Amino acid sequence: MTINELPGTYNIIGSNQDENGIAYKGILELALDEHNRIQAKWLINTNQEQFGTGFYKDNILVINFNYKGDDDLTYKGVVVYKCITKDLLNGFWSEKHGNPLYLGEERCYRVGAEQLELLN
Repeated sequence: MTINELPGTYNIIGSNQDENGIAYKGILELALDEHNRIQAKWLINTNQEQFGTGFYKDNILVINFNYKGDDDLTYKGVVVYKCITKDLLNGFWSEKHGNPLYLGEERCYRVGAEQLELLN
């Protein structure tokens, strides 16, 4: 798999970095910048935007992300995805101030052209 196969829109299902692992859903958009670095944007539960930049090598995608919390503070973390296929990413993540005993998890499924039309 090459980095040029990664850009696109993915449905995500995840669980948070805590004891309860509260589930969430969302959308992940991946794009490439002029230096072939990954630009990421998440929309979690239709209301929380997160942004990140990252890099790809040997079917592993690493993205440093950040977002503004409801308390207006900026939170930062890192997510690591194993690229199972160009349409399926399996990952785990951690935030700087998250519970260090747990990791968040995320599975991303590429949205097909027919599904994209339904979302718009």
